[in-house]
Amino acid sequence: MSEPIKVLIVDDSAFNRRSVAQALGASPEVRVVGTAADGEEALRLVSALRPDVITLDLEMPKMDGFTFLRILMSKMPTPVIVVSSYAQKENVFRALELGALDFIAKPDRHLDMEMVGVRGALLQKVLLVRSLRPDSLSRARSSEPLSAGLLSAQRPRAPRVAPRHLVAIASSTGGPTALMEIFAKLPERRSVAAVVAQHMPEKFTRTFAERLDRRSHLSVSEAQDGDEVTEQTAFVCPGRKCMELEGEGGSSIARLRIRFPDPSDRYVPSADRLLTSAAQVAGPRTIGVILTGMGDDGLQGARAIREAGGRVIAESEETAVVYGMPGAVVRGGLANDVLPLPAIAAWLAALGG
Repeated sequence: MSEPIKVLIVDDSAFNRRSVAQALGASPEVRVVGTAADGEEALRLVSALRPDVITLDLEMPKMDGFTFLRILMSKMPTPVIVVSSYAQKENVFRALELGALDFIAKPDRHLDMEMVGVRGALLQKVLLVRSLRPDSLSRARSSEPLSAGLLSAQRPRAPRVAPRHLVAIASSTGGPTALMEIFAKLPERRSVAAVVAQHMPEKFTRTFAERLDRRSHLSVSEAQDGDEVTEQTAFVCPGRKCMELEGEGGSSIARLRIRFPDPSDRYVPSADRLLTSAAQVAGPRTIGVILTGMGDDGLQGARAIREAGGRVIAESEETAVVYGMPGAVVRGGLANDVLPLPAIAAWLAALGG
């Protein structure tokens, strides 16, 4: 067996430090090597203990989590999993932009059943570090806002017509920052719409969609049942739900259907369901994009897009934080193009040009 994963827990709450330590310490694959109550203490322990992964609270005295992240990623890049309440949604995405790998949402109330789910999800994300590329943290991803807050106000109303190109995107771990980079570079085009299945907890997807909206020329929102997929629109699937397109194809405007997951859905939101339905509605006008993430969600959807005459782009191992999802598509021989993230953004930006 490989050595246990060394974890450093950073949280100003003694109760939270103890809870996280108990949740992770129960696994023989994990060893908690230290705890810290603030960012200053954490930096000293990172230097001394060299942990494989850090769990991080953002609101702490002396040195908060954001300052800690900036210093850590510039001097000692280490995978960081943010442990956040639902009330800190904006802070979570700011932390991801600063280099955090992923986040876990803890309930506002310490209910036993909810905490069991949190402990399992946290352990799963910690174990994920075994799948990271060695240099995945050294490649900082830029997601600077495009005149944050101005794009939405200045965006002209798009015509109510079906898009010439439908971009269906699948992403998981590392996906939020990748999506922000892509959406920030999409120019003003009236021939494109996008739908996104990003593995993310409920209550965070609306905030994430709003954040994308402020960075994009497209009108981005969390999807609602019955939304029309028209030119210059983009939709993020709500957390703990699945999203499908419904329509007759051709020049007709497709609608979104938001469903509860089926027992057969291995991932929620399901990229396979989204991409497959996109292929059925848009056929050869469909462009499937498989970004970073663990597992193989999107593999069956990519196959459906290719069979419908559409195009599939997989993120290359060069930039994917976790090569699971795009790697599965590449190994399956379903990718028309295998591109690093900046090239994917440039390719999509050229659509309709």
